[in-house]
Amino acid sequence: MEQKLNVLTLGVRDLDASRRFFVDGLGWKPHLDVPGEVIFLQVGHALLLSLWDREAMAAEAGEFYRGSDAMPITLAHNVDSEDEVTAVLDRATAAGGSIIGAAQSRDWGGVSGYFADPDGFRWEVVYNPDLAFGPDGTITFAPPPA
Repeated sequence: MEQKLNVLTLGVRDLDASRRFFVDGLGWKPHLDVPGEVIFLQVGHALLLSLWDREAMAAEAGEFYRGSDAMPITLAHNVDSEDEVTAVLDRATAAGGSIIGAAQSRDWGGVSGYFADPDGFRWEVVYNPDLAFGPDGTITFAPPPA
């Protein structure tokens, strides 16, 4: 098996609410939108975020939710500056998200904050000065201090 990931699927309770949040609120563009079923959003080089009705997902992939809580996972959205962290958190709030943790300086040298989308999935908005994204999608970390 190749070491790669092309689609990350989140099972959502209300696909219309997810559309309002991601498409209408955050301004993300659907790659494919099948009303009542699934929304695909291209979020990176050869990477799609799939928002799938959780009942349909469970019917195909098996039941894995316990109660109404989101799965224990965080999704990171990297930005180019400390100020952009706050701007994205503000936009997520205006779109209907909930702030979980305000932007703050972190021990590792960057700034991040967290919001929850309408299904409770945690998103980290992060500025990491030691992380770089190449034009081909390669990610590099600065060497740790000696």
